[in-house]
Amino acid sequence: MPDPIPGPPVGGPSPSPRLRVLLAGPRGFCAGVDRAIRVVEEALRRYGAPVYVRHEIVHNQAVVRRLERQGAVFVEDLAEVPDDAPVVFSAHGVPKSVPAEARRRKLLYLDATCPLVSKVHREAERHHAGGGAASRHILMLGHAGHPEVIGTMGQLPPGAITLVETAEQARSVQPPPGRLAFITQTTLSVDDTAEMVAILRQRFPAIEGPKREDICYATTNRQAAVKAIAGDCDLVLVIGSANSSNSQRLREVAERAGAGRAVLLPEADALDWDVLDGVGTLGITAGASAPEDLVEELLGRLTTRYRLAIEERRVTSEDVTFRLPAPLA
Repeated sequence: MPDPIPGPPVGGPSPSPRLRVLLAGPRGFCAGVDRAIRVVEEALRRYGAPVYVRHEIVHNQAVVRRLERQGAVFVEDLAEVPDDAPVVFSAHGVPKSVPAEARRRKLLYLDATCPLVSKVHREAERHHAGGGAASRHILMLGHAGHPEVIGTMGQLPPGAITLVETAEQARSVQPPPGRLAFITQTTLSVDDTAEMVAILRQRFPAIEGPKREDICYATTNRQAAVKAIAGDCDLVLVIGSANSSNSQRLREVAERAGAGRAVLLPEADALDWDVLDGVGTLGITAGASAPEDLVEELLGRLTTRYRLAIEERRVTSEDVTFRLPAPLA
């Protein structure tokens, strides 16, 4: 008589629960963020450490820590930069007063402003050009205090731009008499911005807008991608830092698009396992300033407790690249 086939050991470990994971695509780094980081890395290679960076080069703490280990020093004011050290301006852009001060001090400076943010700067200058009746007062759709907004508003004299943050403000704003134009921060919610623009166009039919959308391709694509998975997810984890506008907008878009819940996660080590209680399908995306290795680290951490069934839903592909600024090209 053959020996019986042994069953699982009594009291042995139970199999890990299964977790379905939907990855949004595209996600993570955009071309402007990639370029800004390369500016700092190339400056370190050419000039040696330290290289100073005014403000976080991009809003992601993992990226900032990695560059600090290589010799980057992050400051908030040019007064903190020694006269003999190179300085990089962040991807968010800076007011005109900042490069003017750098030139006055004869500092070696490198501008890592995203070209799509620079495009908005040029739009603002174009609307303001001419002076008198020829110029337009500008309504900027954006978030107060964000460095991109500070940089854009700082391209023009005080009072030339009025900030509009919400649909309610779009309904109530009272710009000065005369011609009007609008511009937008590049990392806003696509849907919220469309609502604000519709309100402004209804109130001010002659208002001039950008010839091409100010919200950048990466913000648009990442929001479309998270919409494609949100309705099937009990929870969406958005990898990104709390001060990252595009990451915060992804969290908001995920919840509005039907996710049971959406949580911002700065990095894998910050994961609170309790948020996964009762979750059968987990969505994962990453803001435009979050590197893909943070996604890989999160998946690796999840495999310690779950059997993952991973599916990527990609709404489009991206092949945008930006050249380094002239001094480094």
